[in-house]
Amino acid sequence: MRTGVVAKKLGMTRLFDEAGAHVGVTVLSLEGCQVTGHRTQDTDGYVALQLGAGSKKAKNTVQPLRGLFAKALVEPKAVVCEFRLKDEDALIEVGAEITADHFVAGQKVDVQAATIGKGFQGGMKRWNFSGLRATHGVSVSHRSLGSTGQRQDPGRTFKGKKMAGHLGQETVTTQNLTIFRVDAEKGLILIKGAVPGHEGTWVKIRDAVKKARPDEAPTPGAFRARDGGEAAPAAAAPAQEDVSSEGAEA
Repeated sequence: MRTGVVAKKLGMTRLFDEAGAHVGVTVLSLEGCQVTGHRTQDTDGYVALQLGAGSKKAKNTVQPLRGLFAKALVEPKAVVCEFRLKDEDALIEVGAEITADHFVAGQKVDVQAATIGKGFQGGMKRWNFSGLRATHGVSVSHRSLGSTGQRQDPGRTFKGKKMAGHLGQETVTTQNLTIFRVDAEKGLILIKGAVPGHEGTWVKIRDAVKKARPDEAPTPGAFRARDGGEAAPAAAAPAQEDVSSEGAEA
């Protein structure tokens, strides 16, 4: 299991494939996605890699995070999150910057983000209710819910009843999306189809859990070391040593 990345959603556009057909893609940008900490089995009880992305003024950063960034010797980040790993062999050194070629074209990924908030909405928009009839005595309340409870027994509305309320702004995961193209120089990841969230949303991307990872995908990942070392190669041959680890230790 490899770590994922944190990217910012820039919007959608369309590109053309080899057959000349246009494909709608979502453009995600890696903006300073760096390793800010490790979680190990001995000290924390689980194994995870902590990543930070974006930039934030130090005066607008809470003191605990300022201490975290100072310890990792990285600039304050706009967002910090963790990616669980199976073992400590998949950890990447603190300060290394993840690059876009961490993924390869054609790879399946799972994307997690917060959906667009739509505020307080009625039952027809929120739950796809059909509404009341347009005739036979119905007036004014065509878009109402209708009955929400029972009569004297039990005489109440059950919890969880689908009613009007807040819609959107929920964390969702879209599985098995396809990487259409990767631009490592510009730090862009282009994914076929739509991705949850509005423009500017921070998105988590990681290998699909229901699909096999391509052999070309680098392990433990593609990154640039803190001292400016080269990014890890696209893949390491089985008989060779782990070049990614060498690049991280350089």
